[in-house]
Amino acid sequence: MDAFTAGLLQRIRNTETDIEQARESGDDFLVEVEQAELEDLRRLAEAHGVPVEAGQSH
Repeated sequence: MDAFTAGLLQRIRNTETDIEQARESGDDFLVEVEQAELEDLRRLAEAHGVPVEAGQSH
């Protein structure tokens, strides 16, 4: 796995964790911000052929 792919997958995992933490704290605005970031990261992954497991997002 190259550095780009590893970094992108790590950013996706981190963002998913951030979404879960925001949900747990009741911060709806942060959930929306992080969800938009996750969607952007998933589009980037798709554009570069980086497989992201379905159902990873919370």
